[in-house]
Amino acid sequence: MVRVTVVYEAQLLRAALVDLLRSDAGVVVVSSMSQWPQEPESVASAPDVFVADAECLPPSGAEPDSAVASVSASLSGGSALLALVPAQRPGVLRRAHAAGATGFVDKNGSKSRLLHALHRVAKGERFIDDGLALGFLQAAEMPLTRRELSVLSLAAKGAPVGEIAATLYLSKGTVRNYMASVIRKVGARNRVDAIRIAQGAGWT
Repeated sequence: MVRVTVVYEAQLLRAALVDLLRSDAGVVVVSSMSQWPQEPESVASAPDVFVADAECLPPSGAEPDSAVASVSASLSGGSALLALVPAQRPGVLRRAHAAGATGFVDKNGSKSRLLHALHRVAKGERFIDDGLALGFLQAAEMPLTRRELSVLSLAAKGAPVGEIAATLYLSKGTVRNYMASVIRKVGARNRVDAIRIAQGAGWT
């Protein structure tokens, strides 16, 4: 019996996913939540597999914080991570890989494909949906550095240059240089356009 915890922000989709998984007699869903638990579960209660919407995971370039730490802690007890990934957003695929996922399933895939992947991952094997091959290639080509992503992520939340500088312990001039580099690398017209491009690809 495979013990599963579902992590999916949207309540309706989370409930549907739980019902889908429970249709397999070899699966028991022990819990479901909208975000990663802040504290890891005990070894006795930890699931065999977390089935998670990859968009719930922290961006791969984010500075270490509680969200990143909670994912690592949740997997440290031996649980595996099966990520549900939108094929058209390579940045989301990249964050799932950075989070330690061993299984990657296309959100547009079939029920049987998901259940097959779940059982593979539960056995300690790796699984990558065929439809995600191009996404992996595109994810590998992500042009921004970790620090550039950190600056862009804060800018996307509406933080002004001064706040970004204080948060990341940088000078305002350095923050402006990073933003200029981001705009150039992604081929954007300005800061707002750079944020749009990055969010569209799932990098932030």
